[in-house]
Amino acid sequence: MTKVIGLTGGIASGKSTVSNMLRDRNIPIIDADLISRQIVEPGSPTLHEISKAFGCDVLKEDGTLDRKKLGNIVFSDKCKLEKLNEITHKRIGEEFVKRIEELKKDNKLIIVDAPLLIEAKMMDLVDEIWLVVVDEQVQIDRLMKRNNLSKEDAIKRIKSQMSLEEKKKYAHIIIDNNKNIHHLKEQVEYILKNVIGGLN
Repeated sequence: MTKVIGLTGGIASGKSTVSNMLRDRNIPIIDADLISRQIVEPGSPTLHEISKAFGCDVLKEDGTLDRKKLGNIVFSDKCKLEKLNEITHKRIGEEFVKRIEELKKDNKLIIVDAPLLIEAKMMDLVDEIWLVVVDEQVQIDRLMKRNNLSKEDAIKRIKSQMSLEEKKKYAHIIIDNNKNIHHLKEQVEYILKNVIGGLN
């Protein structure tokens, strides 16, 4: 029996750090960010649909997606963000299903790393949800530093997502990332020990 875990969190919550810790343990990871990049490669139906919906301005001269330009458009307009999600989520979901089935053949534990797992209503694809949480102020500070954003832009991006408080309602396990990397690693090791123990 394979257990599929959905790993999620808000922007700059530390979800990727947790994902890397799990990857270091040789646990297979299906990465939503990676899939979302692959489905918008030049010539893809998804990219064609995005340029049709948002104009050719969101494409660079070489035909690739200008993520920064598209981000500026959608993070300041909820309707446009919903439109983008409508285009991408369906295709990401299809890819998840395909990859989960492939990995189930040889693995007892699979991680689906997806920041918008709950918003995209993909909870049915996983057996359990692990949520990485952080205080909003820490989230703002990290996002400003990581993406070189103003405080206003950082808040705008955080507010464009479902709040971590709301996400907690769907989570089976909450991973607290308000302290240091050592504290985070301890939690991940403890959770893994219990999960893997239950699979044997």
